[in-house]
Amino acid sequence: MPIPMELQHASDDFERFLADARDFSGLATRNQTYTMVEGVLLTFRRRLEVQQALDFADVLPPLLRAMFVSRWDVAEPVRPFADRATLTREVQALRQHHNFAPDSCLSDVARALRRHVDREAFDRVVATLPEGAADYWQA
Repeated sequence: MPIPMELQHASDDFERFLADARDFSGLATRNQTYTMVEGVLLTFRRRLEVQQALDFADVLPPLLRAMFVSRWDVAEPVRPFADRATLTREVQALRQHHNFAPDSCLSDVARALRRHVDREAFDRVVATLPEGAADYWQA
């Protein structure tokens, strides 16, 4: 069996995603963008049970999937969804002194992500997640 195309082109696809996220957020560098994206993914992951998170990860492109599950303490208690301002501050707290995520980071990453996933599969999975999950990914 040949290597799946999504794996063969994972790095290029990831760079295109980062460029979109950078452009939507107005950030200057891919490093700043990476930290913002990581913060958005980790903040979301903290609100899901393990199986829910794995189901969500399955609809992400390979390198975003890896970011989403990397260094995961599955024993960490699941947090409730909060208002957007609180969630945004949580994203911005990741590596705080090196984090330039704008207040629009949730919608910026959501816009970029929706360009790089199968939207139907993404929406189908998000619809199965706890209340607040769909709002989190509003662009």
